[in-house]
Amino acid sequence: MESLKAHFSWTVVFMLGLLSSTGQGFLVNLTVLEAAARRGAVCLDGSPPAYHLAPGFGPGMNSWLVHIEFMGYGIISLSLSLSLYVSEWLLVISGGGWCHNITNCFARKVGRLGSSRAMGSIVFSGILSDRRDLNPEFYNWNRVKVAYCDGSSLTGDVDRVDPATNLHFRGARIFDAVMEDLLRQGMRYAESALLSGCSAGGLAAILHCDRFRALLAAAARVKCLSDGGFFVNVRDVTGAEYMKSYFSEIVATHVPGRREEPPSSCTSKMSPGMCFFPQYVVKQIRTPLFVLNAAYDSWQIRNALLSPGSDPAGAWKECASDMSLCDTSQLEALQAFRMQFLGALRGLGASPAAGMFVNSCFAHCQTEMAEIWHFDGSPVLGNTTIAGAVAEWFYDRRPFKNVDCPYPCDSSCRNIRYVPEEFLPGENLHHKLRHLLMCSPRSHSISHGLES
Repeated sequence: MESLKAHFSWTVVFMLGLLSSTGQGFLVNLTVLEAAARRGAVCLDGSPPAYHLAPGFGPGMNSWLVHIEFMGYGIISLSLSLSLYVSEWLLVISGGGWCHNITNCFARKVGRLGSSRAMGSIVFSGILSDRRDLNPEFYNWNRVKVAYCDGSSLTGDVDRVDPATNLHFRGARIFDAVMEDLLRQGMRYAESALLSGCSAGGLAAILHCDRFRALLAAAARVKCLSDGGFFVNVRDVTGAEYMKSYFSEIVATHVPGRREEPPSSCTSKMSPGMCFFPQYVVKQIRTPLFVLNAAYDSWQIRNALLSPGSDPAGAWKECASDMSLCDTSQLEALQAFRMQFLGALRGLGASPAAGMFVNSCFAHCQTEMAEIWHFDGSPVLGNTTIAGAVAEWFYDRRPFKNVDCPYPCDSSCRNIRYVPEEFLPGENLHHKLRHLLMCSPRSHSISHGLES
């Protein structure tokens, strides 16, 4: 596992370089909240929480986008900085999977997914871009990317720290500390605000949606966007309930004995572990929520449907790397997964204020890359890009609840192809990645591994 993550670190470095060199992204410096640590709001290793902020300008100065980061691919990670006395905010919560036990969290705490000491400047792109042609509605907003370093989608709250591991499970306190700082920076004046996130950050955007709404003025337009964060309760290919067990372990590790996190509106009816699944939470969320997700979510197929140890013979290896290589029986299983995913979305679809963009792509997280968010040839539903769909919904111009036809009907998809791990690292990696992006306009190639 750790060797695979090392491969991803190479991917992150070079892919971020590509974004900068093509002019589709810009670097944003890290803001570290030293004072928050004194109140117990800390990363896994005890270091202070942090975020990246890009100030709003022009008509966007009163709007805020707060995004919870995703660190699975690096290329999709975006961050922002804040400015004083501005009122429009876009808050993005970063993702990067979870840690579900002491051993897993201990290994995680030494990197940027567990420590702000390992963080630095990052590239903003996609929904965080400052270019109007690439991000028409949010380019001039205050854009914030919340660093994800707690391993629990910002839900943990454990007072005791074991001196043997020095692990801190304080994700909920991180969320509170970052929000308090952003309010002081000017978010309290927000006229428009969007809480978003990708992957584990997308789950956090769902779990914290109503709490975010409660922080801002009643007259403000406040909504939430989950990108690749609608994780569903499915059995793996062997019939085992892996994700149910996995989410229960996360909650048991980070919030033992507490029922406030995940939301009490759900935990009063079922176990906290089950309330990590959005399908059991969205019916109780009062704030308008938009779900952006691939029906063939590549993370869920590779890690939930094909849970660790569920394919010892490697029969799914090629299919899980490139959906076009699946055989008939495998495609049937993926179509069945799609139907389960759509069934889980029914609770959201009943809300008139909700929005939905569910395409039939083999993808995971679609807001953070310019090529997917809003670009020539980017994915569309009803001739509308993802950026366009989110904007139509956010500003109440028209309802947007579009679900794609089954694979392989959608030619606009930017499907992921997972490159064999032996491809990385290598001295010609930068050239190879550039070649792949240039020569494969409908796919993105990344290395094998547990990518979120």
